[in-house]
This record gives sequence, structure tokens and C-alpha cells, in this order.
Amino acid sequence: MAKVFQRGHRYNKARQFMRFVIPTLILLLAGFNLVTSSDKGLESFFGGKHSGKRNVIFFVTDGMGPTSLSLTRSFRQYVHELAYNDVLVLDQHLIGSSRTRASDSLVTDSAAGATAFACALKSYNGAIGVDSDKVPCGTILEGAKLAGYHTGLVVTTRITDATPGAFSAHVDFRSQEDLIAEQQLGEYPLGRQVDLMIGGGRTHFYSSNSDPKYGDRGSRKDGKNLISKAEKDGWQYVGNREQFDQLQLGQNVSLPLLALLADHDIPFDLDRKDEEYPSLEEETITAINALNEATKDSDKGFFLLVEGSRIDHAGHQNDPSAQVREVLAFDRAFQAAKKLADKSQVETILISTSDHETGGLAASRQITKSYPDYVWYPEVLSNAQHSGEYCSKQIEGYKGDDKKSFVQHEVLEKMLEIHDYTDSDVDYLINEKDRNSIQDKLNDMISFRAEIGWSTHGHSAVDVNIYAYSNRKKALDEIKDYLQGNHENTEIGDYMARYLNIDLAQVTKEIRDTKHSPGKKFTAKVFDEYGHKVGGLE
Repeated sequence: MAKVFQRGHRYNKARQFMRFVIPTLILLLAGFNLVTSSDKGLESFFGGKHSGKRNVIFFVTDGMGPTSLSLTRSFRQYVHELAYNDVLVLDQHLIGSSRTRASDSLVTDSAAGATAFACALKSYNGAIGVDSDKVPCGTILEGAKLAGYHTGLVVTTRITDATPGAFSAHVDFRSQEDLIAEQQLGEYPLGRQVDLMIGGGRTHFYSSNSDPKYGDRGSRKDGKNLISKAEKDGWQYVGNREQFDQLQLGQNVSLPLLALLADHDIPFDLDRKDEEYPSLEEETITAINALNEATKDSDKGFFLLVEGSRIDHAGHQNDPSAQVREVLAFDRAFQAAKKLADKSQVETILISTSDHETGGLAASRQITKSYPDYVWYPEVLSNAQHSGEYCSKQIEGYKGDDKKSFVQHEVLEKMLEIHDYTDSDVDYLINEKDRNSIQDKLNDMISFRAEIGWSTHGHSAVDVNIYAYSNRKKALDEIKDYLQGNHENTEIGDYMARYLNIDLAQVTKEIRDTKHSPGKKFTAKVFDEYGHKVGGLE
């Protein structure tokens, strides 16, 4: 019995030993494979470096929340008589969602949101490329340029607005657009960092006493004409549709390119005339082709920011007709970029997300005291031929003798195809003096009939979607490893910096001496026409 016991005892000890050793060996081997494997690019997350030529196209859908996609998807299906499972291009590339809070509020603005992407850190609402202590922070665009990449900005709002500004400038308040314009052209410690800019915002590049060939709506207070100076410094300047067409969708571009296609914002896609303004899709194609050509003989690619800027404005105005057209315009731009990436021999990643949601949009609305029907009506949006912004400006600028008839027949019946209006509706639109109030009235008439709801003219704290694509499976797998699921907005910026091997801390050291303070006493209690808290002189 003793011998049997001893053999069993030795056997049990051996079995216990193997139970410990084998799992340990498995874990060690797995750890070794994890560190050495490059199949999913994990080495970059632990301090390794990416290699090879690469392009990054970062898309921002300003103000677009998940409901914006749902609304637009159903609208498109209705207009084109598509099946219920026919989806947007963006829908096919959803990988996760992003949390959007700023450092000082659960509800962010576009400035703090863009700074989170550009600098990979949280900052306060209104901050443009500065941290929460108002210290300039190095951006991905700057880091890319310093590393030898070409860079570009494409927007449909002002090129000096919050999102493009946060990638290319450093100021304490987003309202400092004159200073943003100067920095974008290279008047700060790093010199010129942007190779291509396409958008609106010409007003901040020249003053009212500038050469009239640039326009008559310059708003700079210092008397400078930055456009004229840029041309002397070698920039190719484009100021209208005719000159834009001469770029031949990027095949006839000389960098650096400054394309300022409107004094302020490019009109909503619903109001935009093709003969006057290019679409976001055309702007995007032009930028990508130009940057591809410029980098064809380089071992570095490019970083391009593309913003669907005015989705946000439609949300602020609670205009569903304008918003669905803006989302569709963005979807076409994303699709165009994807097609160009597929044709490229260079590894290219596309990442798209929003800085925040605007309007508290709901794809349903209770319009009676009784329990509501489960409906909303896309045909109401389809009938609208213009935005509330456009229509309100027509009413405000009317100089004829019969304003009532104009409002009834031209605005309500022709522009918006509303025929069941009341006398009180017409009286309000005739007598109201504030254009924004007229705009709100018109947009609510559309929203009410479509049974679409809004909870605010401002932003909301809802999480927003993250989309991604690459022409290389390995690159897309890596993006998913890092950004699939729910993430802070700063993690998106951090990933792009890692992908391009950018040391943002080092870039930050190089821009410490940037002039960023307004130099005068500012107050945060100043708002622009869209309700953005922009700051201003007391």
C-alpha cells in the first residue's frame, strides 16, 4: 500500500506541476507572438513605428448625430424609390462610436471637439489648438507637415472656422478668425504648414479697403490684404467657380493652393447653384488629386481634413430639409474619396466621425395631445426647394409692393410647397422683423408637417458614430483594433498621430511662442448667428 501511495503521490505532484507549467508556456508563447506579430500593427501601439508611404483622409461631419443618418437614409429611399435595406455609403463602414465632452462641459462645441482630434487632448469650449490652460498644442496636421507629408483642408464653411482652424492655428477664442487666417498662411513660428485650402471665409483674408478684384465684403480690421500677400508669396489663388474649374479637379494645381470660394459660408447644398459654387465632392476630388500628384515622387503621402461643415448649421437652424441634403452631399464626398483610395497604390486610410450632434434631432414628433402615430413624412422634406435660411433672406430682402402675396405664393407655395398655411402664419412672416425668427418659423412649419422633432438650437451630448475604410486590409484591421467600440474623441486623434509616427509633444514644444491671446479683454458671452459661443471684446 505504501508503494502504491508513493506512486500516486508522485503522479499527483507531476500532474500539478504540468497544470502549472503548460498554461504558463502557452501564455509566454502568446505574449511573444503578440509583441512580434505585425499582422495587426500592434507594434505601433507599444512604441513601434509604422513604415511605408501612407495617406490619411480625416472626415468630420460637423453636428451629425446618429439620427441624422437615419433621417437621411429614409429620405433617400423615399426620393429614389429604393428598398428599405438600401443604405448610405457611410453606413457600410461603421466601426464604433465616440464620446464628445469638452474639458469644461458635458456638451462640447466644434472648437473643443476639433482640438480633441487635432491635438489628442481635451480642451474648453471655444479653444482653437490650445489646451485647457490656453497653451498652444501641436496638431496632427503640423506634425505631418514637419515629418514631410503634404497637408490640406477642405470645408464648406469658412476655412477659418472652428474645425479647420483647430488643425492649422492656435488661438484662445474661435472668434479670432483674422489671426487664424494669418497663421494658416504661415505667419507663426512654424511657417507655412498647410499646402492646400479649399472653402469659404474670404472675408477674413482682406479688408474693406482692399483691391475690389477680391470682393467687397472684406472684414479685417487691420487693413491687411492677406490674399494679395499670399499671391506674392507663391500661393495659387482661386476666388470663384470659373477659376476653380480651371483646376481641372486637381489635375492643374500649383501648390500651395488658396481657394476661397465665398466671403462667408458656401450655401447649403439645397440652395447651392452648380454654376456658382462647387460641391463638397468636387472640392474633395480636387484636393486628393492635387495631393496625390504633389507626393507621387515622395516617400511620404499626405494628411487631408475634409469637413461636412454645414450639417451643423442645418441642425442649429432646426432645418431638416437642408440637413438631409448636407448629409447626402457628404456621403458623396466620402464615396469619391473611397474610390480614389481604391485606385491608389499608396496605403490610404479614411476615418470619419462627428465632433458632436446638433439640434437634438428626433425622427418622430408628437403634434397632438392624443397618443402619437408612429410616423414621419420624408415627402415634406422632398417638396422643399430651398432652406429656411434662403427663404428668410428672400422675405427680409423683399422690396415689392405686395409682400403678402410674395410670402404666400413665392415662398410658401413655390419654395417650400406648403399649401395648408394659415392667416396667422402669413401675418407672422410679413410682420416679423428679425430674420432668424422668420427662419425659425419656416423651419418649424416644415418640421411640424414632417413630424420631425428638435430639442435645442444648440448641441447635445449624444455619442456620435465612427466610420473607417482603407484600401489595405491590414490597415483597416488595425483601425478596428484601436477604434472599434466606444471611445473618447481624443483617441481618434491619438490613433492618427500614431499611424503617422507623429510626436505631438515635440510639435507642442516648437509652437510655444505662437501668438494666441487676443491681447484685449474678452468675454465668453458673445455668440455667432448659429448660437456658437465665440467670445468677443467686452
